[in-house]
Amino acid sequence: MGQPAAKKGKWVLSFESKLKKLAITTAKRKGISPVILLENLVREKFNPCGHTDVDDSTAYVTALRKQSRKQSDEAFLAEIDAWQKSRSS
Repeated sequence: MGQPAAKKGKWVLSFESKLKKLAITTAKRKGISPVILLENLVREKFNPCGHTDVDDSTAYVTALRKQSRKQSDEAFLAEIDAWQKSRSS
């Protein structure tokens, strides 16, 4: 027999009332809930490049290539390779 599922607890986030009002009014203006607004802000901070938000990577790279036709394919790939090496160190 398996173990019973763990009960999910609720998280409570407390911060200044001015910031709370700002978050609520911004969320209302955008038409989303304040929780989603805060989640998007945190996701943006942890993912500044936004590469995980790309749905179709092939279309994204194709669009990038159309924007920079003056650069050769080899130079483009070398730039990506250099970027990957700089991010890994």
